[in-house]
Amino acid sequence: MTQKVAIVGGGMVGATVAYYLSKLPGNTQQEVTLYDDGTGQATKAAAGIISPWLSKRRNKRWYELAKAGADLLPQLAREANLSNAVYQQTGTIITRSNDADLESLYQLAQNRRQDAPQMGTVSQLTSEEVSQMIPLLHQPHPGILVSGGARIDGAQYTESLLKIAQTKNLKVKNEKVSLNSDGNIVTARGTVKFDRVIVATGGWLKQTLEPLGIEADIRPQKGQLIELSVKNYEDHQVMPVLMPEGERDFIPFGNGSLIVGATHEDENGFNLEQTSEAKKDLFASAKAMVPELTIDKITGMRVGTRGYSSDFAPFFGPVPFFRKVLVAGGLGSSGLTTGPIIGKLLAGSIIFGGEPDWSNYEKELDIYLKRL
Repeated sequence: MTQKVAIVGGGMVGATVAYYLSKLPGNTQQEVTLYDDGTGQATKAAAGIISPWLSKRRNKRWYELAKAGADLLPQLAREANLSNAVYQQTGTIITRSNDADLESLYQLAQNRRQDAPQMGTVSQLTSEEVSQMIPLLHQPHPGILVSGGARIDGAQYTESLLKIAQTKNLKVKNEKVSLNSDGNIVTARGTVKFDRVIVATGGWLKQTLEPLGIEADIRPQKGQLIELSVKNYEDHQVMPVLMPEGERDFIPFGNGSLIVGATHEDENGFNLEQTSEAKKDLFASAKAMVPELTIDKITGMRVGTRGYSSDFAPFFGPVPFFRKVLVAGGLGSSGLTTGPIIGKLLAGSIIFGGEPDWSNYEKELDIYLKRL
């Protein structure tokens, strides 16, 4: 019997759910429709680093989820034949100015590597060795290289997975929709009934769930990044991504393309306008690492809205008061890493049913979802 599934939100989670609903055993019994008008989507604006292993966050569940996401992505990239422009394991360099801090980071990396083989090799680098690997940089601090680190382009990721799913069982509707009190989809042409509904609307999750009589613990956060044209090093088309101390993430994409960012702006909510303040902030961070850069080298800016929970932790699964609806939210700036694994878990739940135990990855959902 065919199951009708709706996905509201086509970012990292929604696109991954759609992909796995088209690939997992039982996909021929799934009829999937994805709704997304694209406005403000964090994923479309995002390019980032996949390297959670040296995070100092104390949330152990978050770390296990992020580690699982980092493990999944290279497998998914091979299976879906994603190009290097979408996802590539380039290695990650994390720099420190203080020798003691660098040694502490190295010991953390060695400890974490024991149960995270996806990290690959871990090496200490001098300032000169960092420059050799990323010749754009001027006198960088010494650092730690984690060979399993990667970069990802969110917009290309979602586009690639949705194209694959559309060849199987997915229809994509580029429109804004809402839920009704029964958990069905309200479109401009009327209400459409579904057997299961996955809601992954990021910063808009609170508004999306209100018709169900549910309040979600979500606040929006604006993020901006800049794209720059830099010197093209023919013999360094693949450079590690850089997490520099005190500066924004530094993501070379080869062929003279560089992305720097992103900002974390709590006060601007759903405002999607590019701001001169963010542009100056991001450019100053880029220039600190590449002093010869001039403002005219900025070729573009991206703006999106993330969703954060009050404890900065992601949550996902069947809504406690409305089991037909599954939800994912609170991914924040780790969405590029945690979104794919959450999407796969939700897709498996849709197809295989049951009550999966995800307590290793998250707290109880009723902490984040309350009755209005």
